[in-house]
Formats: sequence, C-alpha cells, structure tokens
Amino acid sequence: MDAQGRGRADNIDPADQWVLNPNTGEYELRLSPSAAQPPVPGPRRPSPRDGGAATAGRTRQTAGEARQAAGETRQATGEARQPSRARGTDVPAPRSARRRGAEPEAPQGRRASRRPVKKKSTAKKALLWTGGSMAFVLVAVTAAGYLYIKHLNDNITSISDDGASTGGFRKDEAINILLIGTDKRTGQGNEGYGDAGSAGHADTTILLHVSKDRSNATALSIPRDLIVDIPDCPTQQEDGSQKVIPGSEGVRFNTSLGQDDRTPSCTMRTVTELTGITPDDFMVADFNAVKTLTEAVGGVEVCLAKDIDDPDSHLKLSKGTHNISGEQALAFVRTRHSVGFGGDLSRIGLQQQFLSALMRKLKGNDTLTSPTKMVKLAEAGTKALTVDDKLDSIGKLKDLGLELGKLNPKNLTFTTVPVVDNPAEKVKSTVVLNKEKAPAVFDAIRNDVSFTEVKKKQKAAKDAQAARLKGPKAPASEVRVRILNGGAETGSAQAVLSWLQNEEGVTKSENAGNAPAALSKTTLEYAPDQAAQARRLAALMGLSGAALKPGKSVTNSQGLPAMTLTLGKDFKGAGVSLTPSAKAPDVDKSTADKVKCAS
Repeated sequence: MDAQGRGRADNIDPADQWVLNPNTGEYELRLSPSAAQPPVPGPRRPSPRDGGAATAGRTRQTAGEARQAAGETRQATGEARQPSRARGTDVPAPRSARRRGAEPEAPQGRRASRRPVKKKSTAKKALLWTGGSMAFVLVAVTAAGYLYIKHLNDNITSISDDGASTGGFRKDEAINILLIGTDKRTGQGNEGYGDAGSAGHADTTILLHVSKDRSNATALSIPRDLIVDIPDCPTQQEDGSQKVIPGSEGVRFNTSLGQDDRTPSCTMRTVTELTGITPDDFMVADFNAVKTLTEAVGGVEVCLAKDIDDPDSHLKLSKGTHNISGEQALAFVRTRHSVGFGGDLSRIGLQQQFLSALMRKLKGNDTLTSPTKMVKLAEAGTKALTVDDKLDSIGKLKDLGLELGKLNPKNLTFTTVPVVDNPAEKVKSTVVLNKEKAPAVFDAIRNDVSFTEVKKKQKAAKDAQAARLKGPKAPASEVRVRILNGGAETGSAQAVLSWLQNEEGVTKSENAGNAPAALSKTTLEYAPDQAAQARRLAALMGLSGAALKPGKSVTNSQGLPAMTLTLGKDFKGAGVSLTPSAKAPDVDKSTADKVKCAS
C-alpha cells in the first residue's frame, strides 16, 4: 500500500512524497512529520532495468519526471512492497529494493545483498545455445568419423608378408612397393574372363620405387612370362603354423603367386631374387579393383592410335581419346591380341598408359576437392586391395598415400625389365632376362637414380661427399682395416680379405666376422687421422664419397686402431667397383604426364 492508501497523504500526489537525497543519489519517501521515516538506504547500485549509471544520470536531470515515473512504478508493483510490511515496517522499502521485489529474503542475521540479479539477454542465450549445438555437432561428426574409419579398417584385407619385406616403408627412406594384379575371376561379372578356375596368378606386376627425396619415381613392369627361379617360401598358414613351399627353377614369373598355394610373400621373394631389391610392402588388386577404382574417380582418359575390337578382352573402341571406367577399363588393361605384337609385352604398354592416366586423375583437383569422389575412392580402395600386414590400417595407408602424393607425374617413369625371347623355345611364348641391360636397370633403382631429369640434390651435400675422396692417399701397406659382413653373400668378408692382402698389398687387414646388423650399402668408417688410409681403400674398392663415414676408429685383434669396412647388400664381389652410376640406363620408357596412344 502507498501513503495515500494508509490515510497519511490526504490529497497529496504520491509522487511528490518521493524526494531525491543529494547525499545518496536515492529517492526517499517523505511523509508528514508525525509519520515514521524509513531508514536512509546506502548508495544505490545501478539496475540492469535502469540501464546502469547512464540511466540514473538522466533520471537526476529532472526531479519531476523522476517522481512521476516512481508513482507509476508503485502502482504497478504494489504487491512487491508486501515483504517490507512483513519485516515490521509501515513504510515501503527503498525504491531500489522494490525494484528487486522478486528477490528472496536474506537469511536472518545477514544483510540482504543489494546487487541486482543479472538476466541473460536473448542474444547471449542464443549464442550459448548455438555454441552448445555446435559442440554437439562436432562430437557427432567426430564419432561418425571414428565409426567411418573403423568401417574402412574393417574393409581392409591383409595377409602376412612372411618376413619377405623390409618390415614396411619408412618416411625418411626410399620406398619400394610391389603392386600385383591377379587374374582371379572372383566378383560379380568376372566369371566369363578367360580361365574361370584361376587361383590368382601374378598376371601384372610392377615394382614401384619412390626416391628418398620424393622428387621422382620409377615403375618397373615385370613380364608375367619371364623365366625366373622362385625360391623356397616360408608361408604362414591359417592356423598360425609355418609351411615352406618349395621353390621352382626355370618357371614363369606369374607362378610365384597362386601356384602351389603361394602367397604374395613368394612373389616378393622372387622379385628380390631377380632384382636384388627387397620390397617394403605389397598391394594385390583383382579385376574388381580396376572397375571400382575407375568408377570412383569418374573414369580415366586413354588414347588409341587405331580402332580396336578384341573379342578376348571384350574391348571395342575407336581410334582416338576415350574416358573409360568399370568393365571398359578392365577390358582395356586385359587387351593384348589387338595391340603391338599381340603378346604380354604389348599389353604392358596399355597397362602403363592406364596407370599414368589413373595417377593424373588422382592428382587432379576435380578428384582431390570432391568429397563424394574421395569417399568412393576410400571405399573402393579398401575393399578391392589386399595388403601386407604392415599396411593393415587406414592410417598406414594414408601415410603411404601422403608420401606418394608428393610426386610430380612428370617425374614418374614407366619402364619394363629388359628381356629377350627365350632361345630355348621354337615357338616364342616366354622371355628371359637381357643380361646386358637388365643389371643396369636394377642397379639404378637400388642406388636411387632417377630415370627422369629432376632437380639435383643439394650441391653442398654432394661437394662434401666428393671432398672425402680428395687429398693425399696413404700407401696400401699402411692401411689398417677390419672387415665385417653386413648383408653380403656368405664368405664375402674372407674373399675381400684375400683380395686385399694378396693382390692389393693391404696386409694390415683382418676378417672380423658378421656385422651386428645388415646394411643395404657398403660403408667405411674411419677416424679423422685415418682419412688418408680411407681414401686409399676407397680408391682400391671403388667406394663413393657417400660410403665414407667419418667417425671413430676401433681396436683390431692386435690392439691397434683400425678402420671398419662393412660389406652391405650392394657388394658385388672382391675387386668389383661399388661406385654407382649417377646416370640412368638407356631403356624404353615413358612418363606419367604424357599420353602415348596405344597402337
């Protein structure tokens, strides 16, 4: 109730009974002298409803306007003054307290806080709601991403490499991946192709070498009809036991897989036996892989120099450029009778053109920027490929993809193992290694030599290696060295020792047995004061500057300081130079950035 309602204000305007106290900045109720006065409240705190101090300032500008507003407020909030009467006073609480009429009463004995309750604005509420929703969406997307990755992992089929690999690719080393295409006819629509009962031989095999600096790569095709020796293959069985599959001499390369239950690890061992290169990993693709991968990227562009109508492969295309996918893509890579000389070597040219086109498409922006294509590609790749157990997760495949993605297509060279017709056959159906040209190709890949013109490695590093070979050379009789076998053929250390002592005069040398670990390349470690000895031994053995490793000397069997020569897997024999050629061999080749029309 206000003063007039209690009978004390007579005909006085209720608004006139509220007077501004200049000491406190609060409006106070001034009744008649006989009426009890309310206590003087403390300094008034700005209320959000007032708009803060600015509003209070504007209110103090005109007392009359403020009193009128106060009267209106009392009429609208008469019930809010009830708590004041409950506390035993006959006068309403200060205006600031009435404005907080909805606040709960403070506990007895404690002074009620004058701080107004801050209400969240509509904008803040919306912001908080949106932030919460966004967080929920992110969590949901993350969960969905995890589930999708798990789904992709479940798609992957992996089998053991049976110890035939290096143990998996490494980001800071050159990479060698063995790509195997089988002729297994499983999958919808594949029953009618050729031998329906094929166990899945190594019909198409490519050794992909990616340089250490990722500036270039070489894709080496191995003819399926190449006559090779297949070594014994220790193979893990389904029950976890080991079985050694006997090797074969003088057989087609394609029988390294499928025949006699051989697995891709047998193909790996055969490649190592043939080239001297041990693959890091393998990937096996069947007919479905060709179809689904091309469909996932929207087809690849190939070129024909003539019309082709091949009833065996079911390829029917006119001369010119075509975008192919699915069944048509599979027919393209299987065609051989209608191109070249009609044999497997002619088909290899088509397969290399196809893979070049696929790489260009994978590197193109229309694929990399299309979420739909990327999802289709992930689905197709994980379902269609069988990989070794070192590539058994989407994370590992992603890491490999990132390394391969650093390549420029113009520096990816396609070439084929140099071969000649098998002289033992009257009807030529198989080929044998060209012993004059093939070793140079294998050596170039082993030594990370590019088959294309790429940016030279940092000049400072090459100059530093070359500088190790420059300077005075100690007499052979002063060279003191220990020889270790670190991956060369058994007996190599003794063979080098005999050669050095009997033919080169390095009498202060000794056989120190096997090295603690195998090395891919031969090294010579020496102390600074042994540099002249190192240069002499490097000249005798044909070691490159990269093979010389400044370090520390060791003690030989006589307690004297000596250098350490470790024969690596690149060792070719006593007296054979180990300096690799920096020039790629002259062979037929093509690069992935150019289209060569099949004829």
